[in-house]
Amino acid sequence: MSTTERPRILIVGGGYVGMYAAMRILKKMRYGEATVTVVDPRSYMTYLPFLPEAAAGNVAPRNLVAPLRSVLKNAEVLTGHVTSVDQERKVATISPAAGDSYELPFDYLVVALGSVSRTFPIPGLAEHGIGIKSVEEAISLRNHVIAQLDKAESTTDEKVRKQALTFVFIGGGFAGIETVAELEDMARDAAKLYHNVKREDMRFIVVEAANRILPEMGPDLGLWTKEKLEERGIEIYIETSMDSCVDKHVVLKNGVEVDASTIVWTAGVKPNPALANFGLPLGPRGHVDAAPTLQVTGFDNVWAAGDNAQVPDLAVGEGAWCPPNAQHAVRQAIVLGDNVISGMRASRRPSTSTRTWVRSPVSACTRAWRSSSASTS
Repeated sequence: MSTTERPRILIVGGGYVGMYAAMRILKKMRYGEATVTVVDPRSYMTYLPFLPEAAAGNVAPRNLVAPLRSVLKNAEVLTGHVTSVDQERKVATISPAAGDSYELPFDYLVVALGSVSRTFPIPGLAEHGIGIKSVEEAISLRNHVIAQLDKAESTTDEKVRKQALTFVFIGGGFAGIETVAELEDMARDAAKLYHNVKREDMRFIVVEAANRILPEMGPDLGLWTKEKLEERGIEIYIETSMDSCVDKHVVLKNGVEVDASTIVWTAGVKPNPALANFGLPLGPRGHVDAAPTLQVTGFDNVWAAGDNAQVPDLAVGEGAWCPPNAQHAVRQAIVLGDNVISGMRASRRPSTSTRTWVRSPVSACTRAWRSSSASTS
């Protein structure tokens, strides 16, 4: 591992926040001003909102990813995990894709670990639930659905056929609704190639615990979407949840029971649990507590944004947080990159410096310049 006397900006995570923040920092940074190091278990960034389209075969897998080494040519890209961070020593422990773990010193830290699927101890879920948080899962889901149509076409057992053509989606947020809409459209078209499978033979079910689908959006849009999906023959059950799916027998809290060979789990996300080893203040749901400037509370050299951060949404009001979506992550990443550069340069200025300008993502669509308190006046 090469060493450098230049300050190191360590970016943990190569997703939306990690990649776009690194791009911004590299663009704003002077030659030789710092070393930018990005650590992620994958060597590429994934455009997560397009996973439902990939599951339906409408987007090729190669178009869903951006190779980090290609995009960040002037950065140091390490494939592995950051397992812990010692904030006092400013040292991160890296577990590489191969070989022994080692320590990596840093001067400035960007926490962009993102989120993982939120799961519950539902009987049968670990064995039969299908996630859609990666390219691999999206393509596997597509292949699985096609395999169920093949099975239904070939069998004479009506019970097996019915189970193969029943598709259950747990979660009515962005991921769940987009995935069921894409896969129903794909299955409808694919049925034209089969002699014994018709769209009328299939059953698509969406289960949402909230009182409407797309709870991140306004109620009118959720209601309109529900009506459109139901027109396509998709069953939607709100204010209910799944109690069990043992042996692929799905039992819903509202009393509905079906045998389904496809059980897709999209019931929300939660911050990456590895954050517990980073020595940072966490909110009630495990997010890193960040200021509007994306600086972590209590730390001058640490920033966080995206799904793993609790970022105030100043456009909504006190107590409101930015939702975990790509739109917020990209905008936050740009602001974060600017603020890292500002913070790094401010730390080198003589004490007579009077003011440092720091950007703050006021809302998803609004940008503002705010004066920091790092002054001696």
